[in-house]
Amino acid sequence: MRDGSARVRVLARAGAGFAGRLRRGGSGARKWPARAALALVVLLLVPAAAAGIALRVDYAGDPAAGTTTRGRDALWLGHAWVDGRKDDADVRALGRRLSGTGIHDLFVHAGPLEHDGSLPPAAHPRAGWLVRAVHRALPGVRVQAWLGDELATEGPEGLRLQDAATRDRMVSAARQVLAAGFDGVHLDLEPLHSGDSAYPALLDRLRRLTHSRGAVLSVAAHQIDPLPALHTLAGTVTGHPKWWSQAFFAQVARRVDQIAVMSYDTAMPLESLYGGYAAQQTALALQVTPPTTDLLMGLPFYQENDPGHWGFAETVAAAVRGARLGLSRTDRDRDHFGVALYVDFAAREEDWAAYRAGWLP
Repeated sequence: MRDGSARVRVLARAGAGFAGRLRRGGSGARKWPARAALALVVLLLVPAAAAGIALRVDYAGDPAAGTTTRGRDALWLGHAWVDGRKDDADVRALGRRLSGTGIHDLFVHAGPLEHDGSLPPAAHPRAGWLVRAVHRALPGVRVQAWLGDELATEGPEGLRLQDAATRDRMVSAARQVLAAGFDGVHLDLEPLHSGDSAYPALLDRLRRLTHSRGAVLSVAAHQIDPLPALHTLAGTVTGHPKWWSQAFFAQVARRVDQIAVMSYDTAMPLESLYGGYAAQQTALALQVTPPTTDLLMGLPFYQENDPGHWGFAETVAAAVRGARLGLSRTDRDRDHFGVALYVDFAAREEDWAAYRAGWLP
């Protein structure tokens, strides 16, 4: 993982240098600090190596027969679909692209929310046209309003969920997009720390609203602790917890109709490790997601190379195979399961080909 591996390397270098200075001193009485430093390095490196081996093992084997699309997949779409840059020809092309796939939901960027929780009326001027056009071109496909904002959890600027008035405005924003014709609300708030009590309370209100309108409530979710309480350790060391506890993930999953795990940006340096991580995340999420809630595992339909995301490792093929392996081992007959493709405007032909080859029957 991103912060953990960097910290291990720094401590390893520091420990080695400290031990070398002690050895040059030549005093037997001082050798115990050198041994202690070496022991610290070993204690840090051994768990990392063990975790890597475990992920590689998780990626081994073959997915079970029948672990393919259930017709509940989703695709994140950019803001161009509601601001006037797209037209009927684009919708027809999208229909051809999605023909024969398992995509049932489109998460269309209709925000972002303001930091006070409100949504400017001019943020999605073509929403009504898009929903009608998609329903004509792709009968049965739902068009959800993707609403999100940066939270003020790790800096002074951003949306503050703890503020009751902010949550009131967020509920009003959801009411606004439903009135515009959207089939549901897809909420994406980041970075959302594990255990934030304001979030489940907000979801309870949003679910009452969406269900009263015959609409769906969906959320984008952080990854789950690959090791117990890892989010606490990461938060203490870096200020960025990154993961949710499995218990908090369960709290969220119980309150929504659909939960999409953002299972990318993992910092994994090898395709096999990323695939094993995807398998592990799938299993952890399946263990606590109610059988009536759609669980979607994210696929990286974009290319970047930086310390948080290595495109040569985080491939669509590895993510799909990992999801199938996790499904095979945990709940192979589960119906409410799928994948979510992020994001349309960055997708390449090879991403679509890998999705079709790995996930469609």
